Order: sequence, then C-alpha cells, then structure tokens
Amino acid sequence: MNGNNKIAVIDLGTNTFHLSIAEYTDGELTTIHKEKIPVKIGEEGIEEGIITEQALTRGISTLQYFQNILEEHNISNISATATSAFRNARNQKEILEAIKIKTNFDVDVISGDEEAQLIYEGVQHAVALTKEKHLLMDIGGGSVEFIICDDEKVYWKKSFEIGGQRLMSKFHYTDPIPTSAVYDLREYINDQLASLIEAIEKYNPTILVGASGSFDTLCEIYHKENNLKFDLDSKTEYQLPVTTFHSINQEIISKSKEERLLIPGMAEMRVNMIVVACLLIEYVLDISQISEIKSSTYALKEGLIFRKIKIIS
Repeated sequence: MNGNNKIAVIDLGTNTFHLSIAEYTDGELTTIHKEKIPVKIGEEGIEEGIITEQALTRGISTLQYFQNILEEHNISNISATATSAFRNARNQKEILEAIKIKTNFDVDVISGDEEAQLIYEGVQHAVALTKEKHLLMDIGGGSVEFIICDDEKVYWKKSFEIGGQRLMSKFHYTDPIPTSAVYDLREYINDQLASLIEAIEKYNPTILVGASGSFDTLCEIYHKENNLKFDLDSKTEYQLPVTTFHSINQEIISKSKEERLLIPGMAEMRVNMIVVACLLIEYVLDISQISEIKSSTYALKEGLIFRKIKIIS
C-alpha cells in the first residue's frame, strides 16, 4: 500500500483534537484510522484570549501521539488545521512555534468563514441535501458555525465565537445549570446571533443539519432509548425527531454531571458541553420554522479530506 495514496488531516479544535487517515484509490475513499482526544486547548485561557502552558502541554502530547500513528502508516500527505481557540489567542505565534519545534507540524489557523465553508464541504458528502433550504450547524468548543444551503449552493454562512467552552465559562457555573443562567444564556446568544436571525427570516430553512459532535451524542441517546442500531462508522446521516430532541434536552439540562453520565448513549467527553449545546439547538429551533433534524457524521475534517482529494485527483 503506497503512502502517497493516503491522506491525513489533524483538526485542532478548541475542545477536541481529531486525527483522520484515509486512502483514496480509484475514486473510492476508505477511512483507515480516526481518533479524537478531548485536549481542551481552550480550557482556563479562552476568556482571556490565551492558550495556557498546561493546555499547550496537553496539545503537544496529543500531537506527538498522532505523529507516532502517522509514522506507523507511512503518511507524508498531512494537513493540520486549527480553529477558534488558536485564531483568538494573543500568544498564537508562540504556541505555533512550540508545536513546530516539538512535532514538526505546520499548523494552519483558519478563519471562521473558511471553517464554515469546510464544514459545508464535509456535510454535503454525508447528507443527502435536497432543494429545500437546510441550516447546517456545527457546535465547537470555541465557535459555532451556521450555513444556509440547499443541494446546489451556499446562500449564507457565518462563524460566531460562542462555542461550548465559552458558554460554559460564562453561564454553566453550577451543576445542574440554574434556571437563571439558562435565561441569561438565551439573552446573550439572542444578542450574538442577530445576523443569523435575519438570515433565517430571509431564507426560511426547514431542515436543521447538525455536524458531528454533540449531534452524534444526541442521536446515540435517541437510538439507545428506542433500541435502534447506531454506528457512526457505517452510516453518515442520522435522523433526530424534533419532539425527541426536546425531551432529551429537558432531561439533560435538569441533571447534574453524574446523572447525565448515566444516560444511555451519553459520551463522557461531551457530558459537560452537551448542556450549553442543547440550549443552543433549542434556541435555533425556537427562532425558526424548522421541523426536522438530521445529523451528519462528517464535519470540518472530512471537508479537509475531500478538498485534498480534489487537489491530488
């Protein structure tokens, strides 16, 4: 197996670092290895606009681990992309230099607009988009991306720096989250998402497509509750009934962390951020006429892979 046929992408997210290795042969894409580690690079420093030494140490350790895997698979075609925590860090230059010295990875810090575009490129390979308007939503640790599109084009897209880690540090200070904090959070995101409200009124999307992350977890909870098969490796699109989301949401926001962990299908790495993620989704449903939720198992990293395939094809 030739290493030149293989593509690797590393997504340095605010909450999670992802590694995906794929092989592209005769028009077919096969995933060889994928892994995600909750590095929490934005923890403790995100509100101050820095990446702390402790967070950098965790990040470098994870990247060195990824490096060993890449060497085992003989990969030379590697892209490393960083998002919200990195693009907003005042110490970004020093952080990137430290990563280069320790791992030899050249990390590309992308803009929010480019992040939204890559998410769209990933989702369109996972979900059967139709002529109806879709609202794509990707809830990251540092930012949340929204894209309004159909099966032919993107009408509007924007990245907002209101990701899960940021919202947790502002509002989720006790567990379960207090009712007063839920109200304050909704007021805050209502102010932050004014341009999204305008775009929804203009384009009237009817289907919400959640990109990976918290949406994967919500779909798994739904499938476990109903004894349905759920396998992220065999399927790229899942349905989540809106009524089911609302009942899961009420359960999640009313429980403590320990109680949430007992919910069948709850991913331990998402047990903290899932609360504010659910409140974000609830808000989007409230301000729109959306009556259907789909989940895409593809997001930014798959968008990067498919873009690299275009280049080498």
